[in-house]
Amino acid sequence: MSVIAFEDFTPGAEATYGIGTVTGTEIIAFAREFDAQPMHLGEAEARASFFGEHIGSGWHLCCLVMRAIADNLLNKAHSMGSPGIEQVEWLAPLRPGDSLTVHQEVLETRASRSRPEMGFVRFQFTVTNQKATVLMRQTNWIMFGTRAAAPAVPRRPEEREPVGQGAGGPAKAGAEPQRYFDALEVGSTQVLGDYVFTAEEIVRFARAFDPQPFHLDGEAARTSHFGGLCASGWHTAVVWMKLMGARRSEAMALAMERTGRAARLGPSPGIRNLQWMKPVYAGDRLAYTTSISDKRPSASRPQWGLVFHHNTAHNQLGEQVFAFDGVVFWERAANEA
Repeated sequence: MSVIAFEDFTPGAEATYGIGTVTGTEIIAFAREFDAQPMHLGEAEARASFFGEHIGSGWHLCCLVMRAIADNLLNKAHSMGSPGIEQVEWLAPLRPGDSLTVHQEVLETRASRSRPEMGFVRFQFTVTNQKATVLMRQTNWIMFGTRAAAPAVPRRPEEREPVGQGAGGPAKAGAEPQRYFDALEVGSTQVLGDYVFTAEEIVRFARAFDPQPFHLDGEAARTSHFGGLCASGWHTAVVWMKLMGARRSEAMALAMERTGRAARLGPSPGIRNLQWMKPVYAGDRLAYTTSISDKRPSASRPQWGLVFHHNTAHNQLGEQVFAFDGVVFWERAANEA
């Protein structure tokens, strides 16, 4: 079978493929590693949360969709990666026992002006469960080689400063207790911490969620257009969530210690403008930050507000490699509503 190339995509073309059933055990395992919020960790932990029941992380759902796209499309095509995600809408919770289906639609195609060996295809991926409830909608561009493309010329990764091994972690300096919604300051910035992407972790994540050759195999990656083993974009994204979760847990513990109460955080309706600016190679250390860009009270849930945040990561060379805009429900104090 011939490899799918850029020319093979036509606006309006559709495809459907299944993900399978997601178990509570899988939801908890992902949450413990990347998104350890109570609502994702089990029924008992979730009772006092926003929904009051055990639900899966939206980031977990994105990773499951990425695996399905890789298996059903990218590994059958001349895939050259993605510059990012325009929008992800988390429209309904992922629950244990949900059986998921992905509907893929080609929205438009565009040949590259600067690189004639490739083109861009804009997709919409819609995820439904066994009840036909739409859980998520994602829109993004993916790059594909053309039929007549010359063999890829591997890029040479820039020289990196030596970095230590290990996962890194949240920054400890300047930790503050968790504030309620109305006390949050628009424009404030927090350093979440740094993280070293080891080759072993890159491969482990890719095997589970993004099994493309340049994430799985060092030799295959060296001969690809990336020129070296690099992390899945979704890997860089869920590490942001991992560090953000650790920072929030620390802030909540400080608040409980000082005042006996701490603001809860709810789910996120989605993310926008997720950009993967540069590859993250094995051994890179990323420094993550988050800034509050806006906030407003929730019209539908008066005890909660919506907090908008802008997030970035820079590698050890000082290059920005990752950014996105997010929003999250944030609890208001009882006397603020």
